[in-house]
Amino acid sequence: MINQSRLFYKLRPNYLSDFMIMATTGASTKEQKSSYALSLGIIGALFFIFGFVTWLNATLIPFLRIACELTNFQAYFVTFAFYISYFCLAIPSSWILHKTGFKNGMALGLAVMAIGSLIFIPAGQTRTFWLFLTGLFVQGAGLSLLQTASNPYVTILGPIESAAKRMSIMGICNKCAGILSPLILGFVVLKGADGIEAKVATMTDLNEKAAILNDMAGRVVVPYIIMAVVLLLLAVAIKYSPLQDIHSDEDDDQATADAKNHKKHIYQYPYFMLGIVTLFLYTGCEVIAADTVALYAGSTGYTIEKAKFFASLTMLSMVVGYLLGIILIPRKLSQSKALGYSAVIGVLLGLSIVFVHGKASVYLVSLLGFANAIMWPAIWPLALGGLGKHTKFASALLVMCIAGCAILPLVYGRLADVFTRQQAYWIVVPCYLWIAYYAFRGHKIGRPKEVGD
Repeated sequence: MINQSRLFYKLRPNYLSDFMIMATTGASTKEQKSSYALSLGIIGALFFIFGFVTWLNATLIPFLRIACELTNFQAYFVTFAFYISYFCLAIPSSWILHKTGFKNGMALGLAVMAIGSLIFIPAGQTRTFWLFLTGLFVQGAGLSLLQTASNPYVTILGPIESAAKRMSIMGICNKCAGILSPLILGFVVLKGADGIEAKVATMTDLNEKAAILNDMAGRVVVPYIIMAVVLLLLAVAIKYSPLQDIHSDEDDDQATADAKNHKKHIYQYPYFMLGIVTLFLYTGCEVIAADTVALYAGSTGYTIEKAKFFASLTMLSMVVGYLLGIILIPRKLSQSKALGYSAVIGVLLGLSIVFVHGKASVYLVSLLGFANAIMWPAIWPLALGGLGKHTKFASALLVMCIAGCAILPLVYGRLADVFTRQQAYWIVVPCYLWIAYYAFRGHKIGRPKEVGD
């Protein structure tokens, strides 16, 4: 049987990562702080890239729905193709990182994302939906490689009790990019979209209709060429950056919790297994809030060009939530309580969305971003704490949970076709209820007492 620990790049389960242990080399405290700040800054820049590419989907969904003549259900295959790659490639990504090293692996991930961007050129020129989906899958594959490295890296960069604060800082980088990307791409590809949609709906000449839609589909070519060039330049920059790798020998001492817990399998940690379900549901809710709001806004009377701003508003509300997290965690709130209160807000907003009619409900969907903000930063340390030698494998499994972003929006899209887009938001209510359960009770089941929450 293959030794699983060799399939994952080396992470120290305690918070003293290798680049922090500089005293042994005679480095000064000032040099330690400088190395820490530089590493955090580079990772923050990568989170900005994650966000810029990821949240373009909010614009691509209404764009491709018109250009490729899709139903709601078909349109949300955009999110499915992008995020299912995380499920498929999380464990292979860990193996790749073990072989290539941290920096080379991240540079490779950026290069893969550039290849995915280039696939948009023939997709836009031929208006072929499956080519668009292929490009999105390849982009997601590159992001999977980057995410598998960066999220646990941030978690172990300092004390586990303040991991949510560091993740919140990364979240701000991610969501600031998410504010910008729908506006930038939307300005290019959704210009005059309302008029085009109304015009083609009444056209009987199929050739003329195809010509108009082909012209619209071709709008993505130039933006994605630019994106590919930028990603390749960033890949080179990361490869030659001073970012240090994380290493840990096979016989390295494990964390205190690992010394006291000799469980052989990750499945023997109930709080981690419950955390997998929680992260799956949360990621689905986050993408539903950001990627469905534009189409929903259009159904309430907003034009498509105005509706695109609501995805940015969702990101902005997440930034506000992250800022509160940085201020309050762990000084005023524990990670678990912050997660629980956020889930309760999510339940209340979900119920309000389905019962409040008119354009006001669109703002409530965007406010789900505030409820979602602290969830990713809080769930990771709650699920990973005290796993010791299993941390590497557990991190890859948590990245696989991003598949929730692929599955739940499709379910939303199907419900929107069968019922209405507004009633389809019922799907988030049980998800937030589960997250609240994990925050207040589930994360404690089987958790070592010495591991904080």
